[in-house]
Amino acid sequence: MSGASVQTATALPPGRDTRLAVDRDGWIKRFFVIVIGLYLVGALALPLYAMLSKSFVTYSFDLSRYEVMRSDAEGNWGPARSLAAINDELGRFTPQDLASNVNGRLAPTEFFPDFSFRSPERWRIRGLDAESHYLVGLDLIRSDEWRELDSNTFRRVNLRPLPKTGMDNYSAYFSNPALFGSIGNSVTIAAISTVITLFLAFGFAYAINRTCMRFKSTFRMIAMMPILVPSLLPGIALVYMFGTQGYLTPLLMGHSIYGPIGIVIGSVFFTFPHAFLIISTALSIADQRQYEAAESLRASSWRTFWTVTIPGARYGLISAAFVTFTLVITDFGLPKVIGGQYNVLAVDIYKQVIGQQNFEMGAVVSVILLVPAVLAFVVDRIVTRRQVSLLSARSVPFQPRPDRKADRLWLLWCICVALFITSIIATCQAAALIRFWPYDLTPTLANYDFNRMDGGGWAAYWNSLQMAGWTAVVGTVIVFTGAYMVEKIDGFRSGRTLFQFLAMLPMAIPGMVLGLAYIFFFNDPANPANVIYGTMVILVVSTVTHFYTVGHLTALTALKQIDAEFEPVASSLRQPFWRLFGRVTVPVCLPTILDISIYMFVNAMTTVSAVVFLYSTKTALASVAVLNMDDAGTIAPAAAMGMMIFYTNAAARILHAMASRRIMRRTQAWRVR
Repeated sequence: MSGASVQTATALPPGRDTRLAVDRDGWIKRFFVIVIGLYLVGALALPLYAMLSKSFVTYSFDLSRYEVMRSDAEGNWGPARSLAAINDELGRFTPQDLASNVNGRLAPTEFFPDFSFRSPERWRIRGLDAESHYLVGLDLIRSDEWRELDSNTFRRVNLRPLPKTGMDNYSAYFSNPALFGSIGNSVTIAAISTVITLFLAFGFAYAINRTCMRFKSTFRMIAMMPILVPSLLPGIALVYMFGTQGYLTPLLMGHSIYGPIGIVIGSVFFTFPHAFLIISTALSIADQRQYEAAESLRASSWRTFWTVTIPGARYGLISAAFVTFTLVITDFGLPKVIGGQYNVLAVDIYKQVIGQQNFEMGAVVSVILLVPAVLAFVVDRIVTRRQVSLLSARSVPFQPRPDRKADRLWLLWCICVALFITSIIATCQAAALIRFWPYDLTPTLANYDFNRMDGGGWAAYWNSLQMAGWTAVVGTVIVFTGAYMVEKIDGFRSGRTLFQFLAMLPMAIPGMVLGLAYIFFFNDPANPANVIYGTMVILVVSTVTHFYTVGHLTALTALKQIDAEFEPVASSLRQPFWRLFGRVTVPVCLPTILDISIYMFVNAMTTVSAVVFLYSTKTALASVAVLNMDDAGTIAPAAAMGMMIFYTNAAARILHAMASRRIMRRTQAWRVR
């Protein structure tokens, strides 16, 4: 029989494509993916859309939409006239003067120079439509009917601005040199900080992974210390070190720490561990054979470094650069404490929202701040996808050789970096224990009496503990469950793709932007979720959402290490997936689950930018209390509260290490042959 006849005989009859039926486990997994996806839509996508929409909204007083009538002392009424016509005669307000924000007020009495609230005259006012609303005292009037008032009541009338959509906010932003200059300031600070941080972190990581120097574990521990404190704390330490009364002020040679110098030094401090972790991971993977080949070719150490070491670590360096750049350009706490008059984008958002109550302009600055953060994230993702494996089955792990001279030089490098980190922490600790720097150096615990200070007292600290605890528990459950469902589900390709996009999106959203987006979305009375505004719930939701991506990627990494054959085997034995999940997946991934929970806890304790717009008097947080006490001039108590956050996170890390060690012994014995 010919090949053609065989093909014809075995061909399937025409009809619809055969598709595997979705079983009960498949529907349950789809349900969880949809539910957690809807959470990300409601907690991230919709608030961002609300904020973006607000950035195009401007408010101004439309005088043509209001009419006024005035009587004389005998009660004879004059003709109805629009306020726009009266303003044209008087030349009282220009179009720029009539621009406002959502909370603007304009009294009609401004258009009558001879107005007196004691006059027996009477007044009538109306809007030409229901949207042209105005206030009489505290009563909002939405009507196109005439309202008659005496002079004393008429003086309590205020017009409300009307919204319109357009690019006016962006035009106003880019035409304001002070605001527009913040873009250049932010990019400059982020670029300089990134270069310095990468230089220090690469040397530190190289010493840890590629030399035989001593005390590696100690240096690793010191390198992680900045993660345990809020970004405001290095700013406070730098004030004590290089401020007007600082003990190292002469080293600045007349320059001020308040401004770009202080921001750069503090940024290097709090971004160092992030860069170090990424670069250290890149340097820990190397093939010994490449170095043996370079040695056999008699290449110098310097040439080997540039032709083998740097190319092997280039993706780690690029990723560390973009992570550092994003962290610096989106940070709010440090520039707020020590930036002085040097404006940056994150502080501009705070000033527009808190200082001027101009939420629309705050939304504009937020959108602008999104651009470099999103670009850095996208480039990092593209670079990561191009990364190729550096190790194969035939690779030989790199083993550093002892070199007394080189090891001593790298040890000196690590000591200098460690002194930089520990000096900032030690300065904050000293500031928290000194009565009044630099005049009264008596040790005291009075700075820890937070109930006597502005900022929320000890209640703020307990609120932070509560919020961090809920964030760790709820966040870990949501993140790990979502990662499991999207990783182990069969089919549902479009749903998985959308979920992965939503899960990766928080990494590119600065905390200040997310917090402002929550104001626009959750503070809307028409939103059913408005009930959580001002409560602990919204703080937990914002924090979980803000730090969702790292936990999601961590969970996916662990889940990909589990053989995919477990699911088919369980299905063939007629075991539901949740039994496999509870008896196999969770125990195997328990160390990773603990890592996600401690990551959530520590970041919830230290975060400022994501919650600074969302707390209420009853839900003040320790990290925000540091900011408020610094604003009030009580710097020593602010340092004390920052150290309380450090103590708490350090204790949590120790408990996490002990729990991980115990769990590894009891549940991970299968890993050891």
